[in-house]
Amino acid sequence: MKQQKEAMRLLEEALNELESSKGSIFAAIQKLSRASSVIGNNKVFLWCQIQFGDQKLSLALKEYVDAILNVNKESSSENKREFKACEDKLRSFGLEPEVHYPTDELEVKHKKSGGGFVNIGFIEEKYADLVRRKSGNDGTYYKSNLAEHLVFVRKKAHELAAELYNEIKFSGTVSNCFEILKNAVDDRLLDLQPTLAEQLMVAFKAISSKNIEEWSQALTSCRRLLEGLADQLQPVTKENVNGRNLGQGQYVNRLWAFMDKSIESDSNKALAKTHVDFLGAWLEKVNKITNKGVHSELDQLEAIKAVFHTYLVVADILSYLKTEPNSKSSKPDINNASIDELEVLLGVNRNVAKEIFKYRIKEGCIDCQSLSSINGVGPKTLQRAKDEFEIAE
Repeated sequence: MKQQKEAMRLLEEALNELESSKGSIFAAIQKLSRASSVIGNNKVFLWCQIQFGDQKLSLALKEYVDAILNVNKESSSENKREFKACEDKLRSFGLEPEVHYPTDELEVKHKKSGGGFVNIGFIEEKYADLVRRKSGNDGTYYKSNLAEHLVFVRKKAHELAAELYNEIKFSGTVSNCFEILKNAVDDRLLDLQPTLAEQLMVAFKAISSKNIEEWSQALTSCRRLLEGLADQLQPVTKENVNGRNLGQGQYVNRLWAFMDKSIESDSNKALAKTHVDFLGAWLEKVNKITNKGVHSELDQLEAIKAVFHTYLVVADILSYLKTEPNSKSSKPDINNASIDELEVLLGVNRNVAKEIFKYRIKEGCIDCQSLSSINGVGPKTLQRAKDEFEIAE
């Protein structure tokens, strides 16, 4: 998040430079280069290096232009081989034809009178010098060609900066909103029952895998989570509620019964019940498929939708929950400890304990080095971890 904010700040400054008649193209491209580096956009970063006159890239581009001219003059096998070698060299540097050396850009940069492949800052200075002297050229550089070069680069830089700015600003909106929901649900489940939180966090981690078996396991984890949540909220009973049995296997019915008691609004009650019914039926269907071993019928998108939908259902259910957090007592291995044990035995607040727990789920285990990297964990906490738990160095 900090990197994105920094990149957006730099891009805003770059766009201001490019949109001002007195703005510096060189300064704007410096900011564009830094922004692309911060967010790891190598495509834009390389384009900026070309504008800075990077020696390696500039030489390769000059050779490529010469090879094009040679092929146009004489389409011999040798010239074609030379052209292919130059093209391969550019690609080996990560340059893309449509971005880094399109025909219109090569035409502008190939003119030595317009500055060629030198640093754009030098071209700006040369142009400003000719303007001050009220001269059309200095024998090497021509004002009109320098202006053409600057106009082209300004326009291209503005397109890249605007595109990058919009990409950063809007692409993460949905994921960031879901992250807020996910963190809230994870935290609430950690308070209610850490085992349930672990199941859901493991399921979320599994759907990013390329292994279809893990997608299936993620859905199994979702189903077990709902079963465990039903056990927590509505114990098994022989009682029949509105025609629904509340036995051990009827976890959807038991969640439905919990909401029937907890939700006052009839419209909210109906919506929440429909939500749970839908997810329960879907998970049961997938469970039958996976039990038959027909994994080919399950794709990653379906697994992702199921896990996301589970988060939404659980968020609904937990919003009507007034149960106090459970508490348990000690386990010697920090990688098996509950959230309550982490909080009490490490002497940290609840939020720090949650961060430790979430890190452990995400990475699979935790040791002294990784524990010390978590915000809120200092030397005293680390020493208590060594005193109270089995923890690898």
